[in-house]
Amino acid sequence: MKIRTPLKTLSKFELGLWICSLILITVVFVVGGNFDFLVLVASLIGATALIFVAKGDPLGQILTVVFAVLYSVISFKFRYFGEMITYLGMTSPMAIAAAVEWFRNPFEKGKAEVKIKKLSLKTWVVLWGLAAVVTAIFFFVLKAFDTPNLFMSTVSITTSFLASALTFLRSPFYALAYASNDVVLIVLWILASIVEPSYIPMIVCFVIFLINDSYGFINWRRMKKRQGAS
Repeated sequence: MKIRTPLKTLSKFELGLWICSLILITVVFVVGGNFDFLVLVASLIGATALIFVAKGDPLGQILTVVFAVLYSVISFKFRYFGEMITYLGMTSPMAIAAAVEWFRNPFEKGKAEVKIKKLSLKTWVVLWGLAAVVTAIFFFVLKAFDTPNLFMSTVSITTSFLASALTFLRSPFYALAYASNDVVLIVLWILASIVEPSYIPMIVCFVIFLINDSYGFINWRRMKKRQGAS
């Protein structure tokens, strides 16, 4: 699967959504004045990644790896160890694996669109079982690290695991899992911003992510229908 001039593959709506996302993130950063520059860079890369993931383009997974590393650093600074461990130890490796999987399974040879896969009932049962195990383990790990907002941080582990796994499995439901994770992270960074206002851009970042992930689910459903018809 080859990627050529990625921006040219975006529709007018997708291009507009991407540009508006970048502008809004930047404006919030500039108006704030004293905000962490790393937060800005991570947010811009993350918003860009989601646009391409929504198109089933493996470039989105490559950008997700970069975002995951930067976001891990930001989370570490506020002692959100759950977020740090999740994105560095799970989201990043899974994004790399997903990129390889997507490159290997194009819908059409030579095009940057992954072939969507229908999951069996057995796969869903195993997936939820693993999610329960991962959540239970990380709860005690986060508790040992005295992680702030323990409950929401634990919920974030569950949604992040499901989102990463479903992305690798090429399921449209990855977007719903990520959207759920976005809601959790909005709450987490609101709580963080109460203590340290410099993290307000992270709230804006994940609100934009929520919008983009919602579009991702809609677009993947369209892709699935189109691929099925073909």
